[in-house]
Amino acid sequence: MAVLPDRMALVTGTSSGIGSAVARELLQRGWRVVGVSRRPGQIESPHYSHLRLDLAETAGLIPVIEEQVGPIVSDPAMHRLALVNNAALVGLLGAIEQLDPAELLKVYAVNVAAPISLLSWLLRRSHPGAAIRIVNVSSGAAVQPFPGLGAYGSSKAALRMIGMVLGVELDASHERGNRSPDVSILSFEPGLVDTEMQTTVRTSSREVLPMVEFFKKAASEGHLVPPAVPATVIADYLDGDGHPGFAEHR
Repeated sequence: MAVLPDRMALVTGTSSGIGSAVARELLQRGWRVVGVSRRPGQIESPHYSHLRLDLAETAGLIPVIEEQVGPIVSDPAMHRLALVNNAALVGLLGAIEQLDPAELLKVYAVNVAAPISLLSWLLRRSHPGAAIRIVNVSSGAAVQPFPGLGAYGSSKAALRMIGMVLGVELDASHERGNRSPDVSILSFEPGLVDTEMQTTVRTSSREVLPMVEFFKKAASEGHLVPPAVPATVIADYLDGDGHPGFAEHR
């Protein structure tokens, strides 16, 4: 009888890019992976399952996650649980005064509200003995202002701050003896990665994204790294021990 994995990771945005690479890397390391994306899953593995969900529909997100993943994270046989908040929208580009409020809400739903919902659910639902690792995929735009990236950058800045706040909350909870100490969160900035998001950015006009030539030059000169590179760093973190409550990789 095959031995089932005792580690499970919930990874968003697994239909392509970094999310797909993280899922594949974890599967190679013996993890069970549940992937989430709007598009169908492309990964074939007995230890991979795919949930086709739109993270912008935040009201229906947790009920589905609870039904499909709840029994797994509450199983004492799962010694390590992970969440990789990778999925993000970058499509709302342009000057601040031109941003459409309805589209801005969608960006914040996918980039901020959905990740918060997932990480808070995992912390509430997981069994007490599990080691928990959370990775929020961030961006240089979260810490530095770039013209035309106001929606994306501000949403990533919000997610970065959520991780920092969660870190101090976990530290305080541990000091009060209310929570297992083996919970940690990483804000991970992958740099310039060869993904569909980079392609989207490069097709923008200079009027919409004044620094579009920077992204075009980075691609033409071979400065983009393959998704497998950041995926390995993320997987190492999820496998690792001794992390602080909050850490940042930039």
